[in-house]
Amino acid sequence: MNKIVSDLGFRPLDNIIIYENWSNFSASATSIDLPPDADLSLFKGNLNKFKIIRIDFPTFADGRGFTLAKLIRIRGFTGHLRAKGHIISDQYAMLRRSGFDDVEISQNLAERQPEAEWLFRSNWKKHYYQNRLGFNKC
Repeated sequence: MNKIVSDLGFRPLDNIIIYENWSNFSASATSIDLPPDADLSLFKGNLNKFKIIRIDFPTFADGRGFTLAKLIRIRGFTGHLRAKGHIISDQYAMLRRSGFDDVEISQNLAERQPEAEWLFRSNWKKHYYQNRLGFNKC
């Protein structure tokens, strides 16, 4: 079973959420799965109709999800943004700075990178260079 990683550590995955595929989502969809190369113009500026958007990271070396998350936030999305896939704990701070609220990882990854490794990086605002410069915006 997958785990959710947040600034508070691990928690079980909430299986109540049904994510619709981005290529054929229904008008009533409230949760959607996006690949890292999703074309945001298909949503015609109406991203806030979704309560949660989950962006896939097919490999830990694929950084397109970071950019997509930032673009989604720039376009005004105020809902929940979740990263899913092959993400390592070293990327957690950058994920949070890009606009993600949490991360969904596999049980296998959770065993290889235990909660303590993720919590070590959970104070992502403290070491943000803009915070050190006095801007206090993330």
